[in-house]
Amino acid sequence: MNPIRSRSARAIVIAAAAGSLALTGCSSNDSGKDAKDQSKSKQDAASQSKPVVYGDAGASTGPAAEVPGAKPGGTINIYTQSDLSHMDPGQIYVSDAGQFANLVHRKLTNYQEDDKGNLTVVGDIATDAGKSSNDGKTWTYTLKDGIKDEDGNAITSADVRHTIERQYSKVIFDGPSFVQTWLSGSDYRKALPDGPYKGKHLPDSVLSTPDAKTVVFNFDKPRPDLPQALSMAGYAIVPEKADTKEKYDKAPKSLGPYKIAEHKPGKSLKLVKNTNWDAKTDAVRHQYVDGYDFTTTIDQPSQTKRLIADQGEAKNAMQFTDSVDPAQTSTVIGDAAVNKRTIKGYQPYVWQMSFNLDRLKDKKVRDAITYAIPNQSMIQADGGKYGGELAGGLFAPTLPGFDATYDPFGKLKKPNGDPAKAKALLKEAGVAEGTKLTYAYSNTPRGQKQMVIIKDALAKIGFDVQAKEIDRATFYEQIGKIDNGFDLYMTGWGQDWASQSTVVTPVYDGTLVADGQPNYSHINDPQVNKLIEEALVLEPEAAAKKWEEAHKRIVEEINPAAPVYYSKQLQLFGSNIGGARYSTNSSYIDINRLYLIQP
Repeated sequence: MNPIRSRSARAIVIAAAAGSLALTGCSSNDSGKDAKDQSKSKQDAASQSKPVVYGDAGASTGPAAEVPGAKPGGTINIYTQSDLSHMDPGQIYVSDAGQFANLVHRKLTNYQEDDKGNLTVVGDIATDAGKSSNDGKTWTYTLKDGIKDEDGNAITSADVRHTIERQYSKVIFDGPSFVQTWLSGSDYRKALPDGPYKGKHLPDSVLSTPDAKTVVFNFDKPRPDLPQALSMAGYAIVPEKADTKEKYDKAPKSLGPYKIAEHKPGKSLKLVKNTNWDAKTDAVRHQYVDGYDFTTTIDQPSQTKRLIADQGEAKNAMQFTDSVDPAQTSTVIGDAAVNKRTIKGYQPYVWQMSFNLDRLKDKKVRDAITYAIPNQSMIQADGGKYGGELAGGLFAPTLPGFDATYDPFGKLKKPNGDPAKAKALLKEAGVAEGTKLTYAYSNTPRGQKQMVIIKDALAKIGFDVQAKEIDRATFYEQIGKIDNGFDLYMTGWGQDWASQSTVVTPVYDGTLVADGQPNYSHINDPQVNKLIEEALVLEPEAAAKKWEEAHKRIVEEINPAAPVYYSKQLQLFGSNIGGARYSTNSSYIDINRLYLIQP
């Protein structure tokens, strides 16, 4: 299964708001002890959930707990298929950049993860997870002492304010919008159209910095999820003096344990230790190895072959956000020695066939395509039972209240589609044989295999599918344009924390139809919009019912995106990599605790 380049805090957060749950890690370095079927079911994902905790100053104080057996020194080799999508924190909202952010960037808050997969929101550059007042409408953060960027410049509240305010500028178009929207409404850019770049700021009644160490957020309604939102990579700190606007994406300044030493776009990236990172200020990260060498030209099959062989430099190597090549999954799982060097777990993603509602306006046509999709074949192209599980709806099994029986399109009975029903719907809609459809796909092995499957399945019901290949690194940027020129495209979405709000609001809220926003279908349904507004002000239990009502309307009455499968993770690393485990925070190898067994 290739990396999910789906939009989510990529560092993907599957932590919880009050009353919500978080997926527990399901494997570590001992995964080779049992080479039987270790794939996880939907029920497994739901049963492995635990609540998140907001940490105090004690939990937020560094250094992070030592990893047993960890040694300093050496360089870890990173295998990936393409360059990072972004390095500017404000632009980060996909998984590869999120993992990179764990090494280089720091935020007000972060997730601390224990050996059992329990998650605690702690202060990262702040002294704690935040102090709430005014009935949850006001949140105050105090900065730790000793936080510096890679050049040794002290980070102050002005840098935090700048980080938030720059997200209002059109310079930033590809990151999360939770905090801006909560502060200034869905059309937030109007509140500060040039960001902070012309000397203007949000009013103190919204965002204030009373002194160099204090940041105060003021909202018009309670925002209990703010500590989790601020833990997203998209809200990592950009020092005001270092901000080069568009150019910052090429050379960001580090606050984390590693900094960029060399970047050859499309080829390689070299990270070395950031000597101005102080472990005493960081309760999450370590700096065991001397650096990370990324090679961004190794495709998924080659990554898997090298890591199976485990020779030479591959012993010190790992997959970053790519997964084991589906064609080699049986080899990896069947060899106990290789299987021991894997991590496995459920991801919070749902893969879906998104329809451009501006072009595919007839619901009968969208339903016909949905019935025609051979879901099981699509899963097989992504690693089979270790790559995913058939989806009935658009809510992942990792969300609280997941209903494993929900299946409005009858995929459990007909996992490879219902062409007859699809043809009948197209006949009712008056669609002529040979009608053209433009299908955009990412040029990854998985994307290419699934393109063939989709093209064949839709040809069988009478469509002439024009497949349009898009480079993996810019796929979401291209389909994220309103006028993208495509009829349909496979997208993946994972909740930013374990609340349905982080699925329905960003992806299906009609007020968020804009370039760079993840409403890929351009759905703008007044009833759904109203349900979103109602759910956002409710307590978790009541809100969950309202979110489910919105979910059913979206899936059954509008169908802007056909559910295809729920995603799973299987990654491989070399025998000299120590500390590797599945991370419930990122749903990948836990990048924060790695070392080399023999440096």
